[in-house]
Amino acid sequence: MRARNEAVARRNFNDLLGFVTVAREGSFTKAAAVLGVTQSALSQTIRALEERLQIRLLTRTTRSVSPTLAGERLMNAIGHRFDEIEAELDALTDLRDKPAGTVRITCGDGVLHKVLLPKLAPVLQAYPDIALEFDVNYGFRDIVADRFDAGVRLGSTIDKDMVALPIGPPMRMAVAASPAYFAAHPAPKTPQELTQHRCINQRMPTSGGLYVWDFARKGKQVNVRVDGPLIFNTVAPQVDAALLGLGIVLLPEDEIADQLAQGGLLRVLEDWCPVFAGYHLYYPSRRQPSPAFSLVLQALRLR
Repeated sequence: MRARNEAVARRNFNDLLGFVTVAREGSFTKAAAVLGVTQSALSQTIRALEERLQIRLLTRTTRSVSPTLAGERLMNAIGHRFDEIEAELDALTDLRDKPAGTVRITCGDGVLHKVLLPKLAPVLQAYPDIALEFDVNYGFRDIVADRFDAGVRLGSTIDKDMVALPIGPPMRMAVAASPAYFAAHPAPKTPQELTQHRCINQRMPTSGGLYVWDFARKGKQVNVRVDGPLIFNTVAPQVDAALLGLGIVLLPEDEIADQLAQGGLLRVLEDWCPVFAGYHLYYPSRRQPSPAFSLVLQALRLR
């Protein structure tokens, strides 16, 4: 009888991994893609697990999937154990001739193109068994819950329990518009005057509200809620709209450095835009980096 129970437990590991993945992804479709199985097969696996345990683990609706109270308890008990197993398997690549594995990073597209890809290209060329997966996302992803190895944010927005590695120099914001716009509208001399202008707004991915433009000079802080004809949630269309003369933008200066140098955009209120901490790669302090991730850290570290 004991041998039979042990065999059943071994056979159920895939069922439990399927449950953990569905609970984390909140979707059978996404979980099936992660596991490399069909959605119908995964659904049958979870249904069989629930029948065997004689308790409902997941609440299913037409739009989402979420754990029940029993599912939450099971998730809290075993979820981290699969992470530990995966981390140990990654660590075994220390014993290989060359490091291997996938490193998953969530970031914005600007820092991806200007920092991450240029610095990490040599790693991919030198270590063909390493793969990089990038999730371009402007929200504050929970990298532990979403099973990312690391994320990229501005230094001032990183949680204290994370290890933060600077990967770029200090930054400044830039207020700018096209010559055509300033030909039709006098340039603002103070942040408060921005309320009289057509400004290009950005919708914040986390709160859903509009970004409040903040400024500082000589110890004085000024926050301005601007208005205008356009709202975007990414950087590229804001730049395009500003070049077309549709309003004033507030963006990191490195995002519009070329347009400023070529005269397509003109900068104003520069003395109200102080320097702040630039981009940092962050990752959980309690996790032992895999050999592949250690190579990523080494490549991105500022020299």
